[in-house]
Amino acid sequence: MRLIVGIISLLVALFAAIIFLLPEPEGFPILEYHQVTDEKLDPDFEVYNVPPEEFSAQLDFLQAEGYTTITLQDFMRAVHGKATLPDKPIVLTFDDGYTDNYSTMLPILEAHKMTAVVYVITNEVGKSGYLTLDQLKDMQRRGIEIGSHTSDHLPLTSLDAETQLTQIRDSKRFLEWSGLSTIYSLSYPNGAFNEEIMEILRSEQYLTAVTGDAGLNTLETNPYELYRVHIRKPRFGLNEFKFRLLKAKFFAKLRNIF
Repeated sequence: MRLIVGIISLLVALFAAIIFLLPEPEGFPILEYHQVTDEKLDPDFEVYNVPPEEFSAQLDFLQAEGYTTITLQDFMRAVHGKATLPDKPIVLTFDDGYTDNYSTMLPILEAHKMTAVVYVITNEVGKSGYLTLDQLKDMQRRGIEIGSHTSDHLPLTSLDAETQLTQIRDSKRFLEWSGLSTIYSLSYPNGAFNEEIMEILRSEQYLTAVTGDAGLNTLETNPYELYRVHIRKPRFGLNEFKFRLLKAKFFAKLRNIF
């Protein structure tokens, strides 16, 4: 039994080595964040928080590596030939719409002259711990793209077609009718989506949607199936962040093979 396990482990290691030796894949990463705060959080949510000092260090690293942040509206302008992407684009996204995205994350982002996309659960807007409409409007004025994370953060594939439509349509309408500029992007709750859900997005004039699947994106990537790599609370400092970026490249190489 040990021999079999050893052989399997060796084969996995050889396969991983071969993947990393392949040419660098084309495309840019989209990073998935949630919170940036020094506040004490519930242990179940702590893993989704990147402390401010570590977040700032991650942005320093991205700048040193030559990355330029873009929004997904920038991406779609490039898809349609209305703009050109920078040499090394990257998209920073923040799910759920926590108030620390305004009070803590935004000042750090602006100090680095960077931008981001913030996806909000609209039935949480204005509640304790979540962004208010005034904060969302101010963020949008300051260059942050605001997107939908649906009305209630329910996995869309678990819902009937009518409820899927309601969750997708009503969240967009709420934000737009509350005075925000047009909402073009959605983040799938729990990364759950299928072809039928993507068709609803098209019919409701969404232009992009982000998943929870790791990889890199090009101008040819399905805009309703954009790849993201999740950035969790680091246990091993900046090295773990670098590993997450490598994970996006690794999965991009895998897709090029298969």
